[in-house]
Amino acid sequence: MMYDQARAQQPPDKNSGAAARRAQGPDSLIPAEEGNRVSQRLRQALLDFAETPRQALEDAESAFDEVTAQLADALAERRRALRAGWQDQDAQAQAEEFRNALRQYREITERLLRL
Repeated sequence: MMYDQARAQQPPDKNSGAAARRAQGPDSLIPAEEGNRVSQRLRQALLDFAETPRQALEDAESAFDEVTAQLADALAERRRALRAGWQDQDAQAQAEEFRNALRQYREITERLLRL
């Protein structure tokens, strides 16, 4: 089976099969509750800046560190899940699983490039 570049560049299928659900991936790499909590910490740091600028900066840095660690963990887990989905496929399912995995790698990489 040869690599189908035109097919790989197409947007993901919108059908309802398991492969399509995997191809769509999550909307957010960090759960909404966690994102909201960190956003609140940043808002509080902004409010505290006038009275305690150094502490506000340390709080903002801490929030940043937490989000980057969560993002790194989420990306590593996403990679593990993608790899597990195609690594041990039989010859019959292999081409379609490879195509779906390639599409997912492309989508997540493009999302990261848009950050």
